[in-house]
Amino acid sequence: MPDMIKCNRSFRLLAIVTALFFSTLASAQDDLLGLLGEETPKKEFVKNAFKATRVITGQSMEQVAAGVLDFRILHRFGRVNGGPSEAFGLDQATIRLGLDYGISDRIMIGIGRSSNKKELDGFIKYRMIWQGKGKGSIPFSVILISGVTKDGLKWANPDRNNYYTSRLAYYHQVLIGRKFSESFSMQVMPTAVHRNLVPAKTDEHDIYAVGAGARIKLSRRIALNAEYFYLLPDQLSSTNTHPLSIGFDIETGGHVFQLHFTNALGMNERSLITDTNGSWEKGDIHFGFNISRVFTLSKPKTFRKD
Repeated sequence: MPDMIKCNRSFRLLAIVTALFFSTLASAQDDLLGLLGEETPKKEFVKNAFKATRVITGQSMEQVAAGVLDFRILHRFGRVNGGPSEAFGLDQATIRLGLDYGISDRIMIGIGRSSNKKELDGFIKYRMIWQGKGKGSIPFSVILISGVTKDGLKWANPDRNNYYTSRLAYYHQVLIGRKFSESFSMQVMPTAVHRNLVPAKTDEHDIYAVGAGARIKLSRRIALNAEYFYLLPDQLSSTNTHPLSIGFDIETGGHVFQLHFTNALGMNERSLITDTNGSWEKGDIHFGFNISRVFTLSKPKTFRKD
């Protein structure tokens, strides 16, 4: 646990240093406009960097607004290399049901239940820096995420001393991203996962990864998304691989459909980063989809511009 606290502090320090650097650049730009006698536009927050709160499986820069509840269904079929006998994976299914709620425009919480390992997960997501346009704005966003997962499977050996804490894992993540234009957004995602119990003595309790996610807008309602997590060389076990997912977002009114292909079966950060073992080259690819439906539970407040 002390290592995770140090890791969390390191991520926060990285975010703060980056924010100060870009803030200085933004201030210098405003001063230059003033010297040229040009009026600096009023500050306005940038929205819709991604169509949903997740790029595909990993979190995106987006958050639901205050008072809004997002009901999410994440679904994965089996591997397509299962062939005709497995209907190319369609005979198998793994699902995660989740509820995300906006406490404010900057704070979001969420819970979820996955059929994979019967995991229960929860997280809190805080938008520390919000990309904006105009005077005093910062040209990128920084989001901090912390979460916990609980393995719900029965003990493999019920006769030994089993501890509740052995079921738990924790993760911390920093999202640093920017909406470069209406057509392109990108973010990086340094992530740390701590597992109280590991499968083998040679496995690491703390796993570190660096992810990247991007969105390219193809039309008014369709976008191409991709995300990739790189695990540091000494973090990989003999069976682990790097998660890679590619898919499309389709917006239809209050719904957002995400159709994708991925080598990852897990649908929370712990399982995504530590349990992915499929290979794209060997056809260990899952077809899947995400469905998001939002409900406004309280009267929306006026969007702040300062």
